Amino acid sequence: MTWTVAPEPPGSPAALALWRAYYTEVSDRWYLLHAGRRTDPDELEREIAARSGADLAPPRGLLLIARYGGEPAGSAGIRLSPDGTAAELTRVFLYARMRGRGGAALLVGAAEEAARARGARRMILDTRGDLVEARALYARLGYAETEPHNDDPYAEHWFAKRLV
Repeated sequence: MTWTVAPEPPGSPAALALWRAYYTEVSDRWYLLHAGRRTDPDELEREIAARSGADLAPPRGLLLIARYGGEPAGSAGIRLSPDGTAAELTRVFLYARMRGRGGAALLVGAAEEAARARGARRMILDTRGDLVEARALYARLGYAETEPHNDDPYAEHWFAKRLV
């Protein structure tokens, strides 16, 4: 089986299914940690619908979909800063059954290359403290923790990496 990574519209069936799986997983993980329950289904539907991913469409954004053996397996998105010198990495996700096969590093590398090709000199991202696997991945790929670059209420760790 081989990996492929290619741009895809945020509204494609594969992108929508990956967004739903991503948001469900990270939301449930937060609520289980902080409230001892899973995400309320109505809240989950509202939040998924409210964050369509339109900001990940060209020209200021890009959504990449990874496929393993032709099957949708994961995603990563970038958003260019207003001045184009930085890109924000977001929605890095692999279905649980696809993890451990090198797909996350491949997706992040493809996102870095796409950001570099669009003129970004730095990749930034934020994540939560409970997403220890994500933090380990970013550190392994050369990202360093930095000062906050946004005021996202769920962000607890901020990372950056030079792309040039």
